[in-house]
Amino acid sequence: MTMLLERTSVDVCGYDELPVERGVRVLVGDAHVAVFRTYDGSVHAIDAVDPFSGASVLAHGIVGTRDTEPVVASPMYKQRFDLRTGSCLDDPSVSVCVYPVEVCDGRVRVGSP
Repeated sequence: MTMLLERTSVDVCGYDELPVERGVRVLVGDAHVAVFRTYDGSVHAIDAVDPFSGASVLAHGIVGTRDTEPVVASPMYKQRFDLRTGSCLDDPSVSVCVYPVEVCDGRVRVGSP
C-alpha cells in the first residue's frame, strides 16, 4: 500500500497587501516565514530567522538583486540570501529554508517546505 502525503498551504495575505521590494513576516504553523514581492511581481517565501543571529528579522531585510538573483540582506549582519534557493551568498555553507508559495485568486498561499 502506498500512502501519499498531501502538502497543505496557508493563506497568509492578499497579493496587493505585499509591498514591492519589502518583506512581511507571517506564521505558517509554528514557523516564522518571510514573504517578499519583487519588482518583477514574483513572490518568494523563506525562513524569517537569520541563522547568524538567531533573530526573526529577515522579513525586515533589504531586498535587491545580485546579478539577476533576487536577494535579501539581513538587517543584523548584512549576509545576503538568495530568495529562490535560500543559499547564503556570503557563506555557502549556510542556508535558510525555502517555502513553496503561490498566488491564487489574488491571495498569497505559503506551503510547508
